[in-house]
Amino acid sequence: MDPKFGTRVRRGDADPTHSSPKAALFTQDSGLIEPDFSVTGKKVARVLEQLSHEHPLPAVITVANGSEFAGKNLDAWAYWKKVRLEFIRPGKPVENTYIESVNGRLRGECLNDQVFLSMEDARAKLEAWRLDYNEQRPHSSLGNLTPREFAQTRSELGAAPAQMLNFQLA
Repeated sequence: MDPKFGTRVRRGDADPTHSSPKAALFTQDSGLIEPDFSVTGKKVARVLEQLSHEHPLPAVITVANGSEFAGKNLDAWAYWKKVRLEFIRPGKPVENTYIESVNGRLRGECLNDQVFLSMEDARAKLEAWRLDYNEQRPHSSLGNLTPREFAQTRSELGAAPAQMLNFQLA
């Protein structure tokens, strides 16, 4: 079984003026990995709507130029939710380096090493990787804290919670 791996959502701040791990742009938290055989704008909108019940919606979502992001379904959802979609330039994944970094790790550490016997098996293995990435693995860009520890530290310091969702297909 070779499902197409769909939406990966990552939380972060909208403030790009940072210079230290305590003010890092992103918590590096992988908020969601949603595998499927195909990904449409309708599915992306549905997943984001589901996430909006758990986390506040951002003012801006950065996306790649795939049809699942550039189509009418996601555009309509963003309009009704008052969220601006910001597209990276075609062929310029470096404009979304944070998500590219997570995508590379996911490919190298999970997708290339696993055989998925079913969609349920894929979901279980991807969720196990995501939890390990968020809760067990320190990140040098976060002062050698895990994403969850970093988010907790930010919260304890009274910093605003991460507000930008950044996602892209791999």
